[in-house]
Amino acid sequence: MDRSGFPHFLPITLRWKDNDVYGHVNNVEYYSFFDTVINDFLIRVGGLDIHGGAVIGLCVDSQCTFKASLEFPGVVDAGLRVSQLGNSSVRYDIGLFREGAEEPAATGRFVHVFVDREERRPVPIPERIREALEGITG
Repeated sequence: MDRSGFPHFLPITLRWKDNDVYGHVNNVEYYSFFDTVINDFLIRVGGLDIHGGAVIGLCVDSQCTFKASLEFPGVVDAGLRVSQLGNSSVRYDIGLFREGAEEPAATGRFVHVFVDREERRPVPIPERIREALEGITG
């Protein structure tokens, strides 16, 4: 999927520490980019209260396919869309693009289950978050 398949983007500035000894961004950082674009969206658009809210999202599944290397310095445009929206869970598709590139350097999926903060049992996705997620469903 190219850039046009993602309705939401977050530019993420690469840091010196993201590179490994091979001169490219280390694979573990890609998952950090996934977490960043998803949680930034949930907090800013969906109103998720990560510090005191009754509901939190837990990652239950994630996967990354590497297509091309990224390297410092630069900016990663992290694309996000929802591919499946359930009662208490959501599956995101993510694309990591070099700044201005049409084809992704990596693609991934990430599944959140929304749970009660205390009980850690699945709960329906809160309405404001659901509305935000519906806005990027593709």
